[in-house]
Amino acid sequence: MSIQIPFRPLIALTALAFLAACAMPPSDVPGQIGAETRAMYAAVEDDGREIPAVPDKYLSEAGKRQLVPYYAPYPAGTIVVDPGGRHLYHIQGDETAMRYLVAVGAAGYGFAGEATIPFQRDWPYWTPTKNMLKRDPETYGPVRNGLPGGLDNPLGARALYLYRNGRDTLYRIHGTSSPWTIGHATSSGCIRLFNQDIIHLAEQVEPGAKVVVLRKEEAGKWTSPPEEGTDGEDV
Repeated sequence: MSIQIPFRPLIALTALAFLAACAMPPSDVPGQIGAETRAMYAAVEDDGREIPAVPDKYLSEAGKRQLVPYYAPYPAGTIVVDPGGRHLYHIQGDETAMRYLVAVGAAGYGFAGEATIPFQRDWPYWTPTKNMLKRDPETYGPVRNGLPGGLDNPLGARALYLYRNGRDTLYRIHGTSSPWTIGHATSSGCIRLFNQDIIHLAEQVEPGAKVVVLRKEEAGKWTSPPEEGTDGEDV
């Protein structure tokens, strides 16, 4: 037996729901982007190049770069890459970090542990790896000799180069020409950020900065306060 709701109460319920939705702060409405976030990812000129704004459909209030509590036992300036959680943390000190949403390519899971960043490059040159050429010669064959820096370059506006014991790990933290990939797993590449975010991060990173790359199964590590006596380690 169906239940009939009187017409007038139904109108009242609908109006109440509408007013409740209107009362929510704009940044809390699912899918709605606040003005501050939109400005953060607006078009920007860099070295004579116009970086396009990130379309709203690829943005979220949760995914924007933001200062968050973070309890890693490392000094300010350290970068922690969490491939499993698809975030990068730049430690600020006082148990906080600037958090960036990232995309993780296959190479992003192929390295873990500690490294340093001896240098970075603005609008870096990019050359496909042997594995890329072997896996997809149709796509990468025409650019086997590499691409100069630019808006169509897969490394985007900046690249941070990770070294261990003086040797190139071939692991990169970089921008992207494909903003729709951010927050997702991808077939190629290391760790990529929106171009607006990699520029922001690169401006803060000093030569020789320490990087800690977590294993996939360590996703979310140090995002919660440690128990007393654990010296910063999650239990």
